[in-house]
Order: sequence, then C-alpha cells, then structure tokens
Amino acid sequence: MKAIHMKTLIEGVWTDRDIEKPTPDGSFARKESIFRNWITVDGKPGITGKGGFKAESGRYHLYVSLACPWAHRVMIFRQLKGLNDHITASIVHPLMLEKGWELRSDYQGTTGDPVLGKSNIYEVYLAADQSVTSRASVPVLWDRETKTIVSNESSEIIRMFNWAFNKITGNAMDYYPQKLRADIDLVNTDIYNDINNGVYKTGFSKTQAAYSKSYSALFRRLDKLEKRLSLSRYLIGDRITEADWRLFTTLIRFDAVYFGHFKCNYKRIVDYPSLWAYTRELFQLPGISSTVDLDHIKTHYYGSHLMLNPYGIIPSGPEIDFYEPFDRTNL
Repeated sequence: MKAIHMKTLIEGVWTDRDIEKPTPDGSFARKESIFRNWITVDGKPGITGKGGFKAESGRYHLYVSLACPWAHRVMIFRQLKGLNDHITASIVHPLMLEKGWELRSDYQGTTGDPVLGKSNIYEVYLAADQSVTSRASVPVLWDRETKTIVSNESSEIIRMFNWAFNKITGNAMDYYPQKLRADIDLVNTDIYNDINNGVYKTGFSKTQAAYSKSYSALFRRLDKLEKRLSLSRYLIGDRITEADWRLFTTLIRFDAVYFGHFKCNYKRIVDYPSLWAYTRELFQLPGISSTVDLDHIKTHYYGSHLMLNPYGIIPSGPEIDFYEPFDRTNL
C-alpha cells in the first residue's frame, strides 16, 4: 500500500500541499486550531472569537472520532456534564486516508452525518468557510442556528462544557475551579508538551535527534507523574480536575498504540504501578468506559499512518484489562 500524505484545506481546496513549514531539526510541530469562538451562558463573546453562541439544548452538534485523543476529551466532558441529551454527536470512520476523516455509517460505532449530510469532515469546514485554510481535524463543534463552526479547539470546548450549560443540565460539577486554575494550567502545559503532544512528536519525528529528544522528555515526565501519583490520588490533590482527563486520553492509548506504533517503548503504562492504577480508576468511573473504543483507536493509528505502517496491519494485541481492581483510597 502507498503511504498517504496528510491532506489539508488551503483557501478552500482539499490538497496535498502542507500549511506547515518543515522544522529545521525534523521535529513535529502541531498547527493551532483556527475556530476559537465560545459558547457562553448569555451568548456574549468569550475569551476569543465572536459572540452569538448562547448555551441552548439541541442547538449544537459535535463531529468526533473515537480514536482521536483530542476528540475523546470532549466526549468525556459531554458524558461527565450530562450533555448527551443536549449536544448531539456524529462519529467518523476510524480510518483517515485520502479524504481525511470520513462521515460514513458502515463501521461499528459510526453514524454518518444526520445534520449536514456531508461525507467528509473537510466538507463541514467548507460549510463554515468556503475559503478556509486549516487541517480538517476533529473535534468540531457545530452551531445549527448560525450554520458555522463554533470551535475546533478541544481544550476550549471542554471548558465550555464545564460551565456554560450548568443551568440547563443542573450539573454544577466543576473540573476547572477558580482556586486551582493556576495549578491546573501549569500541569496541563507540562502534560501537553511532553505527553499529549509528546507521543506525536516522538512518533512523527523525521530525524534521530528529534526522536531522541522527545522520547527522553516523554519518559522523564511519565517518571515524574509516577512519583506524583504515588503520593497524591489525582494530579491536583484529592479531587479530579480537567488535568486528569487531559492526561487520561493519552494513557488509555499508550500501551495499545504509542508504545509500538510511535516507538515510545521504554516502558508501558502497566509497568508504572501508580499510573496504571490511576488509569484504571479513571476508566472505571461511571460512564467513562463507554467513551473508550480500542477497536477504533487501533484501527485508526495502524490503518491510517501508512508512512509508519505501510501495509496497514492492525495488531491483535495487547490484552489490557482496564477493569482490573485497584486501590488508591490510602492516598
């Protein structure tokens, strides 16, 4: 099978050209999201973007992949905040090839696109802006009323879900409390740079030096987190915060995908006693296991990244028991 270059939208054209310039050292650099509006309680503008996106039941729709860790964090917050009945979702096919993420319904767990009737995620971007230049990534948060994309930045979508719909759902659980925000932001930065994006920097490195640098940073950070979680039940003390869920979506994929496929093979998560117990605890919380689909995850990574796995062979293993008992009550 021929390795497929990741396509992108440039001025409204689906093309092989890249919007990102190669880095001098061969390292992987992630392009920032371009749709940065916010849903707010009253529809006033948020931190960035324009206003007009009021929190309302049934108004908004998600386009997500069950394989993608960035989309996964959004689906977790949709579940945790009781938004499943208020924000609908389309699940893409796990393979991402010449057409990018495809909106098909011929694979278990996929839905097609009942909202716009599109076949591909890049067409959703074009529906919002016919001259857009962007990667056609997920998640995408779509507004039925104004017929545009509110946001394609997962870190901001989870914060909208965290508070904007509280009066609608009656769910006031706060995963980004004011008094802990400085601590959460600091942890998020380290986890994003070295772990969430760190596995991609390692797996997509184009030089040995770039690979070795990100590989070392990844496992230094995991070692530090292992020590931290041996003394603390969660990343920020005794309560679950946004930081835990941002870390979780990488940990849940690590042994099945990143360890082998991305050559992050110094240790598995199951080799870290505290990180492994912590991962199982989060997975076993009510509703979370329903957001995890290892079939979609493995099919996507091994079947889509043909530059790393030219024949698209999806491994049968490993066997991972996320339901294995744990005990972290003494922390």
